[in-house]
Amino acid sequence: MSASDVVVRRARLADAELIAAFVNAARSEDPRGSYAQLSRRDVALRFGQVGFMIAESQGRVVGLLGWQVENLVVRVSDFLITYGRDPAEIGRVLVSRMEEDAAELLVEAVILFLPSRPSEALVAFWESLDYEFQNLDDLPPAWQEAVAEYDLVGRGVMMKRLRDDLIRRPI
Repeated sequence: MSASDVVVRRARLADAELIAAFVNAARSEDPRGSYAQLSRRDVALRFGQVGFMIAESQGRVVGLLGWQVENLVVRVSDFLITYGRDPAEIGRVLVSRMEEDAAELLVEAVILFLPSRPSEALVAFWESLDYEFQNLDDLPPAWQEAVAEYDLVGRGVMMKRLRDDLIRRPI
């Protein structure tokens, strides 16, 4: 699969069942444990918190990214790629689309919330896209607020600055 085989689009509420099926299929392959089945309703409720981007290839969902934009900061809270394909390529296309959309919104930075024990491969993937761990005390106040809204006990945060010129007053 190449990047040209992957199409990324914003998800609609009508995609809730498709998203639930994709997540449930991925969870069934996870050797770390069993998970409760995600329902269409569960996904619909999640739409009230985040927007989703779906990566598709040959008519099948192969990736999902959940994101929220507030105060010129993107928070990425959901990221799932199908096993058995080229996950790095799918991920690059998905993240690239999110960053393009974020740039149109004049976003200053993207904050990525990692699972409590991310794999080395996951960290290496994000580092390959220029994301890095940050000292939260060194961030601008708006970015600190975006991080503080999440319960980060045992979780890592990586960031990528999208703009060098930070906005100091409302647009």
